[in-house]
Amino acid sequence: MANRARVLVVDDNLEMARTLSDGLGDHGYQAIAVSSGAEAIARLEAGGVDAVVTDLRMPNVDGLAVLESSRRLEPGRPVIIMTAFSAIDSAVESIRRGANHYLTKPFKQDELLIFLERALGEVRLRREAAALKRELGGRLVARAIVGDSPPIRALRELVARVADAPAPILIQGETGTGKGLVARALHGESGRAAGPFVSVNCAAIPEGLLESELFGYVRGAFTGAAHDRAGLFAEASGGTLFLDEIGEMPVALQAKLLHVIEAQSVRPVGGTREVAVDARIVAATNRNLAGAVKDGKFREDLLYRLDVVEISLPALRDRREDLPQLAAHLIGELRGRYPTSPVERLGAEALVVLGRHAWPGNVRELSHVLERIVLLGRNAEIGVDDLPPAVRDPAAADPLEFRGEILPIRELQRRYAAWALTQTGGHRARAAEKLGIDVKTLRSWLE
Repeated sequence: MANRARVLVVDDNLEMARTLSDGLGDHGYQAIAVSSGAEAIARLEAGGVDAVVTDLRMPNVDGLAVLESSRRLEPGRPVIIMTAFSAIDSAVESIRRGANHYLTKPFKQDELLIFLERALGEVRLRREAAALKRELGGRLVARAIVGDSPPIRALRELVARVADAPAPILIQGETGTGKGLVARALHGESGRAAGPFVSVNCAAIPEGLLESELFGYVRGAFTGAAHDRAGLFAEASGGTLFLDEIGEMPVALQAKLLHVIEAQSVRPVGGTREVAVDARIVAATNRNLAGAVKDGKFREDLLYRLDVVEISLPALRDRREDLPQLAAHLIGELRGRYPTSPVERLGAEALVVLGRHAWPGNVRELSHVLERIVLLGRNAEIGVDDLPPAVRDPAAADPLEFRGEILPIRELQRRYAAWALTQTGGHRARAAEKLGIDVKTLRSWLE
């Protein structure tokens, strides 16, 4: 059966472009020959092009500009570069920027046909995989949002409704409510499911490194930058970038993030050119961003841009009716992780006790409690005695005591902050959240 893919052939030597176009037409392609990069970009903007074959070196608008425009308009569209042997370095750069292959002139028509068919075949496979993942995998991810309470049913419905929208999404909820899980569900339900899902914790990366991690850098941009690095935005192109704990992002970097969202392009640290990216933004926070705006710690314009669709996750204490189903689901997962454990189910009395607990750490806290029991338990059924003392009887937890010499409040602050940091395993954002302060204040307390 004839291949009816539409191919744009670009070469400032129009005779060469027409020769290649005619050859592709003989093999069933719909080929169009143009003689300038500007004309090629105009054709791409008009739509209806499945693949591009372009010369690299052309006056005014070169092949890299054509490649960049094609990637911006349709990231998955194949682009094959033609180049003279003397421009191999530039051709390799085109591959780094997203071209599928390059051919060194002179080449045989059969070579072009092989690489063109291979690239178009990969596009077809990606589309089929995305459709299959949307139909099967995405639904499985959404069903991983366990529970049947009204808040969870509403959450699943909202995820299904907005997953395919290109607009940024802001997920808000207390620590441990499952913001990362919902972000993955949004990705899995979307048309980008076959693309990458890239996650970054904005609080876990030092302020000085976060910019280069997100936007990339060029060789020599700073000490230790021995080679170019694309950055997480580029890695997520064609997929989803999950910005966890967005409220901890430094204000100066927030302005650059706003530019990327609006321009759909990034400028690597030390670079002079913008690079097109196509990443859907999902952000998450446990902070009150409106309050952070009033305090001057979060940009109002960025909040408006991120908060196009807001998904608020319910705390576990607000959906206690989900506890039996949620506990059974978690125990099933944990038994897969610890196959030698005898633990199989949660006893009725233990479930009653779990239902009375406040769950300040939400589902994450429940998961940690059950993991300890599955790992150490000796019986098939979890009883009340298997539960940690703080869950069985919150009053049994050690009360806060003061003893010894009276310390200056500044020293007390420092010691308490250091203790809190130890309790959270060195996780500064989590310690700051437990203390009710931001990460910068925590850092100040520790100094």
